[in-house]
Parts: sequence; structure tokens; C-alpha cells
Amino acid sequence: MTTISRDNLFFAFSASISPAARVNQGDLVTLETHDCFEGQLQTKDDLITNLNWDHVNPATGPVYIEGVQPGDVLRIELVEVEVGPQSSMVAIPGEGALGSLITEMETTILKREGDVLIFKDKIRVPKKPMIGVIGVAPAEGSVANGTPGPHGGNMDCTLIGQGNRVYFTAGVEGALFGAGDLHAAMGDGEIVVCGAETPGQVRFRPQVVQMAGLPTPFVETPDLVAVIFSAESVDAAAQGAIERMADFLTRFVSIPLNDAGMLMSLVGQLKFCQVVDPLKTVRFEFPKNVLQQYGFEMPA
Repeated sequence: MTTISRDNLFFAFSASISPAARVNQGDLVTLETHDCFEGQLQTKDDLITNLNWDHVNPATGPVYIEGVQPGDVLRIELVEVEVGPQSSMVAIPGEGALGSLITEMETTILKREGDVLIFKDKIRVPKKPMIGVIGVAPAEGSVANGTPGPHGGNMDCTLIGQGNRVYFTAGVEGALFGAGDLHAAMGDGEIVVCGAETPGQVRFRPQVVQMAGLPTPFVETPDLVAVIFSAESVDAAAQGAIERMADFLTRFVSIPLNDAGMLMSLVGQLKFCQVVDPLKTVRFEFPKNVLQQYGFEMPA
């Protein structure tokens, strides 16, 4: 197994970054990750005012995956997502969906007791690790880790966790995959620009699958599939997610468009991922048991 330390970090997805490691498809790879603040907030007295903003949203990598060519659909199987014993959260005037109402800056530290996070020594929240920043290098240019897009990035999708699979379309040879910004728990929306921000580890297997044209980023869990779309407004992000799920259902499952639309209304779920980044991110979920009734299965 290849392990890549959190010292190998980057702050933008780009083809110009030298890979931290080269791995084969099917290899088990571990990324050790910083939290989104690169460890700068350790106590309630560490405030955002003293933060080095050049060291926010680091991702570990990038990882060059042998045999991946531009246009290939790359599946990342998330074998294990581990989080640290302590997480941090912040409230910032002027930032996030409540920024216009928040007047007092605050940092909160959450300790973990087994599988439970302790919020302000009072509220017990179940641990549910997920990955905020994950993706591949775009075909051209550079995209800051904090910005989501077709390549992935800071999508903050709560489905991207242990036991699930994420699909990307490679923009460059080797894909140049990376991940970071783990959360010990987070609600859909990420209302104050953070979840329970924590360092940790991501253990994954990469594999190219024969699904050319898959509307990526795409997520698969044991029970559902989801398309993810980011845009400048939540309306545009929602419309993009809806249309891409319809594309998946008609193209890959061979469901007529009218039937696909009615089923999306009947059993589909349109959900927010985050509403606080430079682009907003929405996902559309669809149950696998309906796909199976049409004789469709995702690649093994």
C-alpha cells in the first residue's frame, strides 16, 4: 500500500503540479490530510483574524494514476475515511449563509469521544466522516481547491464518505487526483462555511471504468447514485443536477425521457451540498433499486 503524507499538499488542482506519487489502478492508497485550516485553529482563542489565508483548503497529492488518459472515467473507491480526535468550527461575520446576521467572530473546538463529537460540552453529535475537497486536475488552467466544478474540488457533498464511490472524468494523463478538507460531521449546506473540520486519512482504490459520457462528478453508494453540479446560483446548480440525472437515466439506463422525468419526481431527491463557496453545489439522488428493475447495474 502506498501512503502519501500530509506534507505533500497543494492548494489548486492543476496539470502543472508534479505528482507526489505514481500508483497503479487497483492499488490501495492512503492520503494523510490536514484540516481545512492546515492546523492553525487548535483552541477557542485561535481566531480567523490571525489565519494565514494562503494555507486554507489544502489537499494531499496529487496522485498520478498509471494508464489514465484524458476523457477516461476514473472511479475512486473510498475504502476508509478516518478522522482525528479533535475538530474545529468557526462563525465569521460577513461569511456564509448567515454572514449578514453574525456579528461576533468565534472558534469552537469539538472533541471526539469514540464515534461521538461533543459540541460545547453539551450536544452529542454522531461522527459521520466525509470529504470536502476531492477531484482531479482540469484539462486546462488551475482551479483553487476552494472552488467546486466539473473536476470536483470543494463540493462538500455529504455522500462522499467511507464505503462509497466517486467518479471523475480525467482532464489530463494520470488524472492527478487529490483530496483533503475532511469533516468529522457536516450537514447539507455547510451554512457557516465549515463542518467539523478535522485532519485524517483517506484510503482509496482508483480504477478506470468503461462509462464514457458519464455525467461527472458522480457518486455511488450501496443504495443510490447521484450527480453533482456546481454553478454561480443555487437555481443554476439545481437545474444542472436535474438535467444531468435525466441524461444519465436516458443514456445509460435507457429510460425514455418522459418516464425518467416522472420517476425523478416520484423517487428522486434534489439536495444541497453547499451554498457558501464561490460556486454553489447541488446533487440529485436516484435509488438503485429502480435502476435494477430496468436491468441496470453500475460496474463491479
